[in-house]
Amino acid sequence: MNSISVRALLVRGMLAGLAAGALALAVAYFLGESRVDAAIALEEAHSHEHGGEELVSRTMQSTAGLATGVLVFGVAIGGIAALVFCYALGRIGRFGPRATAALIAFGALLTVYVVPFLKYPANPPAVGNPDTIGQRTTLFFLMVALSVLLAVAAVIFGKRLAPRLGNWNASIAASAAYVLVIGLAYAFLPSFNEVGKDFPASLLWEFRLATLAVQATLWTTFGLVFGYLTERLLVPKAGAVTAGGGTTSHAAAAAS
Repeated sequence: MNSISVRALLVRGMLAGLAAGALALAVAYFLGESRVDAAIALEEAHSHEHGGEELVSRTMQSTAGLATGVLVFGVAIGGIAALVFCYALGRIGRFGPRATAALIAFGALLTVYVVPFLKYPANPPAVGNPDTIGQRTTLFFLMVALSVLLAVAAVIFGKRLAPRLGNWNASIAASAAYVLVIGLAYAFLPSFNEVGKDFPASLLWEFRLATLAVQATLWTTFGLVFGYLTERLLVPKAGAVTAGGGTTSHAAAAAS
């Protein structure tokens, strides 16, 4: 993987992240924003305190602010995932570019969002104690870091076991070790139960499902688009002929 290939993959990763961010933005706007508005209305109905004038209007938050955040996030994770792809291609099994991109996208969804989400799920406005928001945010990112590092360790562990146990058994053992350690983290890290009794359970459930749908859309779209772009870049068409009349086998070897 030379510097030209890495640069080309990085650009394609950012473009795929932008496309994924655009679709995730649509999901966030149509599924999530109505739940946020409902939670804010509920919070205002139960609050007897009146703060100062808001610095950023709710309209700006739900349109330009949301679009900027989601699209920038999509481009950023696209670039990072592309660099991970450059390292992982050919090192995690005999997978082609498209399959490797799909595995990276699925692994990122699982380790970066789903695993931390199960311990510290997203909360809409009016849920949670403002005094603990710093602690909750720190613990969520700690859970993200643990999940990612343990996933990397599980992959390394599985590769070392493969010569003795075979690929299938090694994968099962590594996955079981990951689940075990994550379970210990769930047990020992503090939990928060700050949902008020008067907050509608259906609204909380719908908000959390919407956040999960946004992340699932983002990573699924990225995996599909990036896989397509990388395969076009790295896998030449069969039977393609160079200008000199030869086949592209040499180009294929150089790309790999």
